[in-house]
Amino acid sequence: MSATPPPPPPQQPYGGAPQLSPADEKLWATLVQVGGILFSWIPALVGYLVLKDRGPFVRSHTATALNFQITIFIAYVVGGILSIVVVGIFIIIAAWVLNIVFSIIAAVKANQGEFYTYPIAIRFVS
Repeated sequence: MSATPPPPPPQQPYGGAPQLSPADEKLWATLVQVGGILFSWIPALVGYLVLKDRGPFVRSHTATALNFQITIFIAYVVGGILSIVVVGIFIIIAAWVLNIVFSIIAAVKANQGEFYTYPIAIRFVS
């Protein structure tokens, strides 16, 4: 009676993280997009670093959210510097409104399972 041990469970490839289900990818993509409204670029950066290898959909949305939030952050900095002259206040207000509007549009698209590209974002991360 030779007892052979059972085969080991399947392993993930070296350095690979387990893939998310499509529903989980949509959920995390939506949360990252909405998080940008409240916490600026931090949720997009954390989402990109943690979730980028978990699926193509969530990677695309976290990368585009990070690019957009960095662009908006640059607009806030420029507006803060230019607030010495009155024009900076208008830049800050415009960046704030654009952040809310485009983040909501991106969150809706993510929740519907569609890819989204922001119309005004400098591409830092791909």
